[in-house]
Amino acid sequence: MTPPVVVAIDGPSGAGKSTVAKMLAARLNVPYIDTGAMYRAIGLAAREAGIRLPIEDPEAVERIARSLSIRFETAGDQIRVLVDGRDVTGPIREPEISLYASAVSAIPGVRRRMVAEQRRLAAEHGGVMEGRDIGTKVFPGTPHKFFLTASPEVRARRRAAELAARGTPQPFAEVLAEMETRDRADRTRPDSPLMHDETYVVLDSSERDPQAVVEEIERAIRAPADGR
Repeated sequence: MTPPVVVAIDGPSGAGKSTVAKMLAARLNVPYIDTGAMYRAIGLAAREAGIRLPIEDPEAVERIARSLSIRFETAGDQIRVLVDGRDVTGPIREPEISLYASAVSAIPGVRRRMVAEQRRLAAEHGGVMEGRDIGTKVFPGTPHKFFLTASPEVRARRRAAELAARGTPQPFAEVLAEMETRDRADRTRPDSPLMHDETYVVLDSSERDPQAVVEEIERAIRAPADGR
């Protein structure tokens, strides 16, 4: 049997990974698996449990990660994130939860739990997965690896616009500072840092719309192995 298609899209926050991954999954007719939302869900649960940043008790967060049931539901063109049956789609996108997500994702036990769940989800029907270590750690064997990036200023503008659209505006300078803080944390963490190697196709979305990026990725995936 032909194995299910697994596409890895890695990159920093605000590069457009979620938008591109959702569009690509629809075009390939495979599930979209938002791995970032999984870490955000654990971060939200950790905050609600009274854990503050910086995290001083990683074992407590590991216990939270092992206890949660995280699943995705498609409602029209929207994807809802449910934790133990509760819809947390909105709360996990709060600015503070971005910092929590980066902090909890640096805990090895949390990553092991999430990687196992991500592999289980993709094993059945394949999927487009976006995150920071999908092609390096979660599915290093997939031939479809893409690293999506953009300048920090462009990424911060996108994030600020997203927050404003949700009714939670935040000054651009604060968004940029938080994004740079998360970038540093993601790139320097000892376990599964944000990175790419020669097995990736690197795409800069700074001056490109999502449709153009999706079309380039889809062409690369559908191209014959010999490149003809």
